Amino acid sequence: MSTPHSSDQQITVLGACPHDCPDTCSMLVNVQDGRVTSVRGNPDHPFTQGRLCAKTNHYQERVYHPERVLHPLRRSGPKGSGQFERISWDDALDTVASKWKAIIAERGPEAILPYSYLGTQGLVNGLTVGDPFFNKLGATVSERTFCDSGASTAYIMTVGPTPGMDPESLQHSRFIILWACNVLSTNAHLWPFIDRARKSGAKVVVIDPARTQTSALVDQHIRVRPGTDGALALAMMNVIIEEDRVDHDYIAQYTLGYAELAAHVAQYTPEFAARETGVDAEVIRTLAREYAAAKPSAIRIGVAIERSAGGGQLVRALTCLPALVGAWRQPGGGILQLPLWAFPVNWERLHRADLIAPGTRVLNQWKLGQALTGALALQPPIQALFIYNSNPLVVAPDQVRLTQGLSRDDLFTVVSEHFVTDTARYADLILPATTQVEQDDLMFSWGHLYLTLNRPAIPPQGEAITNSELFRRLAQRMGFDDPYFQRSDAQIMNEALDWNSPVMQGVTPETLEAQGWARLNFPASDVYAPHAEGNFPTPSGKVELLASMAAGGNFVLPTFRQGYTEAQDGGPVPALPTYRPPNESGHVDGNGRGGYPLAMMSPKSHSFLNSTYPNHRRQAAREGEQKVVLHPADAEARGIAHNDAVRVFNDRGAFVAVARVGEDTIPGVVIAPMGHWVATSRAQATPAALNPTAMADLGGAPTFSDNRVEVSRV
Repeated sequence: MSTPHSSDQQITVLGACPHDCPDTCSMLVNVQDGRVTSVRGNPDHPFTQGRLCAKTNHYQERVYHPERVLHPLRRSGPKGSGQFERISWDDALDTVASKWKAIIAERGPEAILPYSYLGTQGLVNGLTVGDPFFNKLGATVSERTFCDSGASTAYIMTVGPTPGMDPESLQHSRFIILWACNVLSTNAHLWPFIDRARKSGAKVVVIDPARTQTSALVDQHIRVRPGTDGALALAMMNVIIEEDRVDHDYIAQYTLGYAELAAHVAQYTPEFAARETGVDAEVIRTLAREYAAAKPSAIRIGVAIERSAGGGQLVRALTCLPALVGAWRQPGGGILQLPLWAFPVNWERLHRADLIAPGTRVLNQWKLGQALTGALALQPPIQALFIYNSNPLVVAPDQVRLTQGLSRDDLFTVVSEHFVTDTARYADLILPATTQVEQDDLMFSWGHLYLTLNRPAIPPQGEAITNSELFRRLAQRMGFDDPYFQRSDAQIMNEALDWNSPVMQGVTPETLEAQGWARLNFPASDVYAPHAEGNFPTPSGKVELLASMAAGGNFVLPTFRQGYTEAQDGGPVPALPTYRPPNESGHVDGNGRGGYPLAMMSPKSHSFLNSTYPNHRRQAAREGEQKVVLHPADAEARGIAHNDAVRVFNDRGAFVAVARVGEDTIPGVVIAPMGHWVATSRAQATPAALNPTAMADLGGAPTFSDNRVEVSRV
């Protein structure tokens, strides 16, 4: 391969998409005279097959965006004004170090709060890149439960941290349920495998309140009320057990707690589920019968599945279903959640939880607005905020209070970013970060079984630096003399994985350098049936229909700061999957709160990735301005016409959007895709202004889809 940083020649460099997406595409970066001219999918990759999504097809436009931050900046106007002046890296780092040292001396290190997530997903520059530094510093621990923490907790309670199905094996399925998963928008490279199954005679069913690009292409779309999916899943169990459609041999050999489960789900009849979900009881019966009869059958669950009060218990129920019908016996059968459990990542080495002093304060990221405004009465209060790999003003709830907190003159805020985002507008310092084509990284995937290498195609633009280099510099400024904090990117990559793991057989740094990607050492998808004979990584070695972990207290998920099985309300977690209705309803509670008649969902848009790309001309033009989708009956009742400006509100906040009236939603439900920035939105607010800070039943998961609102014409 040509030297990436050579000039006066045309070269192609092997890369990997950096985004928080299950597809983790293998990319080819074309460089001419030291400038990236195009980015395209790698046609040799068996899963991503030479395609990139609408978000990243023109990634070079992000690299050379005219508004990109290329030098350290210091605030020169009021917070939120977006006024900054250029300074040197030495000035920026000296300012950070002196401010932090003064805060630590006066208030202690817990007055400093890091805030980050998966703005980039790599093992070098992603989720854990700053954790060792802040753990050593003694800062408040920032608990991350944004995505799949609740689902992962429920999944592990039932089947353990198994990768489960090979995503490619869906092509061998005979019945596929896509539950809360808009594949074509959020997992597009999985669709060809689903489509092959469908063309071979498989039935594909989508369960989702909204009509999506995916639901338009499948055999059946079952539309449930938000947050009631658990009733549907439990009613499927009821039918399968009541009508004796179970695989008794598989249950006897490889499950725990079937008798208790059978007695428990007798209460969840199709008629009960029909009342809760709005789905006809006979539709539920037919779904259960077809799912049980097809061999093999598969369930693919989406990230949004956990985002209601009972999201964890829903995933518990769904993870039990394959065992009841023996779906695990054949390739193409089972459940697909996060194949990332297949990757032998040394999370402990990357995260360094051992550096956290006993008793150090832990703050969940959902509570940032409350923490910054004093609503949590923290001692010491948060005096410094360091944000990287995230844009909380768009992705976190409690937007009104969060804006108030970020506006505090006494809060020292530093943001590492590509652009002056909504959050960065409130920063005292903005530090320039590299894009993926300017950095080394090693990418695991939460959607397939391939490890992917990213090599820098060009030098960093301006004075941008990688996240890993940022924390090397900060560690030096703060006097950390442990060589761990000065590891090179190559050392981090080497330590990030257990290269001696059986799944890494045949995968070496050399093979990755030559090819750019490598499949983990698993059997081919047409023979891979990991649990045909049990072997589940649970305490019992079986599918735990009756979960032993429910009585076992806390446990830590490998990829999150904290993972836990205690119930959100502080009570015991049911050992059997149990229906929990939504937190919010249209009824007024005893304190006079509530009364909002519509349920609001804020799914990911097709053109943006969380809060990434709304400031890009191509993607913004495709997405259009913030919209809210209403059913014709709801629009008519409020005198709202298509394209009217409307106000969407509850007692947490409000935003203004353009009404889209149609059958893409069901009566009583409005859909407001997330991702737009505050600064470019009407009324300077987005759907995050309405999102609750309440957590779901397991894992501290969010409740974005458990959200009642009202809509009126502007």
